Amino acid sequence: MVGTSPILSSAFRPFYLLGALYAPLLTAAWLGAYLGLWDVPSVGTPLRLWHGHEMLFGLAAAIIVGIVLTALPSWAGTEEIRGGRLALLVLIWLAGRLAFWAAPWLPPTYPAIANIFFFPAVLVFVTPQLLRAPNRLYLLLLPILLGLAAANAVYHAGILVAHSHLSGLGLRGALYAIIVLYVLKGGVLTPIFTGNALREKGRGEQAPFNIELEILAVGTVLLLAALDLSGAPSLWTGLAALACAGVHAARTARWQGWRLADVPLVLVMHLGFAWLILAFALKAVAELAGLVPEAAWVHAFTVGSLGLMMLGLMTRVSLRHTGRPLVVPAAMKAAYALMFAAALVRLAATVHGLGEWAVALAAVLWGLTFLIYFLCFGSMLLQPSLPPREKP
Repeated sequence: MVGTSPILSSAFRPFYLLGALYAPLLTAAWLGAYLGLWDVPSVGTPLRLWHGHEMLFGLAAAIIVGIVLTALPSWAGTEEIRGGRLALLVLIWLAGRLAFWAAPWLPPTYPAIANIFFFPAVLVFVTPQLLRAPNRLYLLLLPILLGLAAANAVYHAGILVAHSHLSGLGLRGALYAIIVLYVLKGGVLTPIFTGNALREKGRGEQAPFNIELEILAVGTVLLLAALDLSGAPSLWTGLAALACAGVHAARTARWQGWRLADVPLVLVMHLGFAWLILAFALKAVAELAGLVPEAAWVHAFTVGSLGLMMLGLMTRVSLRHTGRPLVVPAAMKAAYALMFAAALVRLAATVHGLGEWAVALAAVLWGLTFLIYFLCFGSMLLQPSLPPREKP
């Protein structure tokens, strides 16, 4: 029966597996097109938009939904989405990918229709549960999912009317929605996991929760998003980005991540936040002084910050939710280093114009990290979790 299949017993299993397989494929397809070796099925869509859509609404969407739907039962006390309902979400995600790649052979509206259903479907499943959750703060997830759904619709509307700026605006809106989710969810998990590790190592306690700073952290990102998406003057946008960098630097410093450099699952999350701070700083420099390209901050976040956080949480969730100890395989430690290197190379290529070789190297390093994850955890995702008596 569908409901008893291990792969459909929890959302992280199919979405992590598909994401880990899709990342190298997406890397190879985009890199070959970037180097002029072949064309991607973009139907006249600029390669940067094609690439951006699948990075955000293809790969990142799968990993994010896998993380969120797995976390909600433990943190918000909601019912776990599994079996037939989970299979439906997976099929909707797959339909979107197939339609996107088959776009040249389909009527123009088909890829758009197939792609826009994923986040609305997630909303249909989680909204009733979150409305019943005792902690009302989890309702903040709903506008983020709505924002992602709206951004995807804007992207496809731009494609249908051949309006690249509109499609780009959709991608930028999705980027900010992911950053807000990153700040909210990562800002809860990172200090909690850090506090647990500090106590275990006898190195201190978790930083006390500061509601004013938490509100300020989210508020500055929302302000930056509003200014950037509305085309506000560069001075305003740059100052908002600078405020984001300062607030998030203060917020992250409180968590004392430097005390846990020997705990990979915690360190990788703090490195992700370090890249987030750098991304905001680069945005400020780009807007206020024009000393770096606009794309610099985007790559700092998507490759460095989001890439490291996804790998770290994928590792933690895969181990914890299959009944295994939180011992990071040596290969995954190498994957974290490769992701960090990929971010450095991609940023250097963007800022210093190093050329195609650097972009290609960054892409290969990035794709390798997900391939390593698949080799480490692929079979684990397909097998039943260890029974409680076998847990160390």
